[in-house]
Amino acid sequence: MTGHIHEECGVFGIFAPQKQNVASTAYYGLFALQHRGQESAGIVVNSDGVFNGYKDAGLVNDVFTAERLKNLGEGEMAIGHVRYSTTGDSGRENAQPVVVNHLKGNMALAHNGNLVNASELRSALENEGSIFHTTSDTEVIAYTITKERVKTNSIEEAVLGAMDKLQGAYSLVVMSPTKLIAVRDPHGFRPLCYGRREDGAYVIASESCAVNAVGAKLVREIEPGEMLVVTRDGVKSDTSHCGEKKTLCVFEFFYTARPDSEIDGCFVHDARKRAGAFLARQYQIDADIVVGVPDSGLDAALGYSQESGIPYGIGFLKNKYIGRTFIAPDQRMREDRVKIKLNVIASAVRGKRVILVDDSIVRGTTSRPIVKQLREAGAKEVHFLSSAPKFLNPCYYGTDIASRDHLIACRHSEEEIAKIIGADSVGYLDIANAGRLTGGDGTGFCMACFDGCYPTEAPKEIDKNRFERPLSENPKFQKKEGELK
Repeated sequence: MTGHIHEECGVFGIFAPQKQNVASTAYYGLFALQHRGQESAGIVVNSDGVFNGYKDAGLVNDVFTAERLKNLGEGEMAIGHVRYSTTGDSGRENAQPVVVNHLKGNMALAHNGNLVNASELRSALENEGSIFHTTSDTEVIAYTITKERVKTNSIEEAVLGAMDKLQGAYSLVVMSPTKLIAVRDPHGFRPLCYGRREDGAYVIASESCAVNAVGAKLVREIEPGEMLVVTRDGVKSDTSHCGEKKTLCVFEFFYTARPDSEIDGCFVHDARKRAGAFLARQYQIDADIVVGVPDSGLDAALGYSQESGIPYGIGFLKNKYIGRTFIAPDQRMREDRVKIKLNVIASAVRGKRVILVDDSIVRGTTSRPIVKQLREAGAKEVHFLSSAPKFLNPCYYGTDIASRDHLIACRHSEEEIAKIIGADSVGYLDIANAGRLTGGDGTGFCMACFDGCYPTEAPKEIDKNRFERPLSENPKFQKKEGELK
């Protein structure tokens, strides 16, 4: 991934017909979703209405040792979460799931997405006496549901009431003492699906790869605006909030989702190959070999090769024991980590004209060392192609593009970018083809980061760490001229 775009979080839930080791099932589900978030992980187990959970910063395998999984015990339900910080700090305090102990029953919640009205909701809740322990918008959702819970004895009605107030992207897994609930926002920004195992257990996950990983069979996707409720009586669907125009984040197909996942009836692998084929039609380059940047650039490179007839080759060896480049805290470390993460297979590229395909070019900061590695390995030419269109706008729905200031395509032409990263040429996927990756008519996707057409009203405040600034730095509490402190 060129430019350190963060991906979304991953959520998982299981409802078993009898008490069993649901913590291990959630563990395997989160392991399959690790690509969606690598900053923290958490699991909460429900045993006869008693919640027992653990969460911490780190990868799933580091957070959950065998002893910690054993300590969670058996239960009928569990929910889990892997996170990266779109809103709020990346520390342990913001790890999920969020657990709320309420007079009408406990609730645990895991969230993927980003609210555009989180600041307004939080201010209103704080003015009514709510005390927040985290700086993420997930706790805002939990408190909004809890506030609605006071009005009704039904957790389902509380969730539906909260949906009337939440704006933006949210795929949720909510667990009460007796129910497992899946919710997807009316626009369907983030994926969410459910499946069933042969033992009768139901599983809910951000992607179908996690459903398959725990031995379940995919049933279908949760529809935008739908609330799915799983109880001992089976599955019940509420579609009262359905009907908005569907705008699934198209970036799921370029980068976020795993290639073996199925979204909107299309496997991600096939969509990325199709992106590569589109690139081959756009850019007919005279070259000797097509290589992809692991991992999400590989499928697009294969698609380019098959469409163009230029041989496909493995140009890089990826170190599988290092996380994605965005984990490094500063730019120098990120660039150093690129060298550790990817090594060129020199014999594959030496003396050749190389077409290099990556999933995107965002800031361009890691493109340069990747191109440099190819040059040093003896590549005669390097033509850098992005299987995504140009990033020109911030994202408010869960992908960490907070400002246009650092987007290289906002400041430079393709020719200038080529010079900056040391490539012979640079090309991007035509935005007209972005919506056609699934083989459909090009509708049903959010492409605001490319075209600036936002499906909802933009938030009034877009600082992802807006809940962490001290009062002295918050404009709402600034001293006005002529006003006493």
